[in-house]
Amino acid sequence: MSVDPNLSRGAPGRGHPTSEVRIVTVFPTLLGTYGDGGNAHILAVRAQARGIPASVIRVDPGDAVPVEADLYLLGGGEDDAQVAAVELLRPSALPQAVERDAVIFAVCAGFQLLGHEFPGADGRPVAGLGLLDVTTTRLSRRAVGELLAEPTDATPLREPLTGYENHAGATTLGAAVQPLGLVRAGVGNGTERAGHLVEGAVQGRILGTYLHGPALARNPELADHLLGLVVGRPLPPWPQPEIEALRAERLAAAGWRR
Repeated sequence: MSVDPNLSRGAPGRGHPTSEVRIVTVFPTLLGTYGDGGNAHILAVRAQARGIPASVIRVDPGDAVPVEADLYLLGGGEDDAQVAAVELLRPSALPQAVERDAVIFAVCAGFQLLGHEFPGADGRPVAGLGLLDVTTTRLSRRAVGELLAEPTDATPLREPLTGYENHAGATTLGAAVQPLGLVRAGVGNGTERAGHLVEGAVQGRILGTYLHGPALARNPELADHLLGLVVGRPLPPWPQPEIEALRAERLAAAGWRR
């Protein structure tokens, strides 16, 4: 387990907590496909931009998952890596972290393994951690390409969600979760809720998604929402015209129309 000292600096600003936000990136060597590891850096930088100290703790296979952190990140991975990750996480402190209201953000394979079960490399179901009321089976055809979703009222998000998807999972939402978004382009979960194709899941302070990119670089409002959950209030705006221009480009490429 290691802490990045370059992401632990920053003075607390007015109205912000004096303690730092502790961000854990879980098994980035197993669950770090498509740049998902960048989500930790994005969170730390956006926290520090508001005067909130932040540190990133990297947990590699064989390291203990800390129970006292604030925000845990799980990324995408191949089938064998996903199975290896879930087996390592079963006896870990991640369930205890959920019990103490830590925030969890999980992408693709990380999203699936938090659920009740997901398919292994041979297609047979593998038991997940059961922290999220979702179940994943196989899609009939792999989902690859731009993914665009309109946020539901499960979060205060108002901007469209954009990212890249590459997965073969069909994730069904249970009664305890709400979809993160409604699909406007792409496949997302590959399943419907109330007649709408849905993307991601929200259950308490756990958010799952199929958005790569990394997701929090392409969706700064989502990054700020996660940090807001940790500090207990919405973060002040941080205008960034360059990022908004890039977002507009990606949204237009995916066919977004308000």
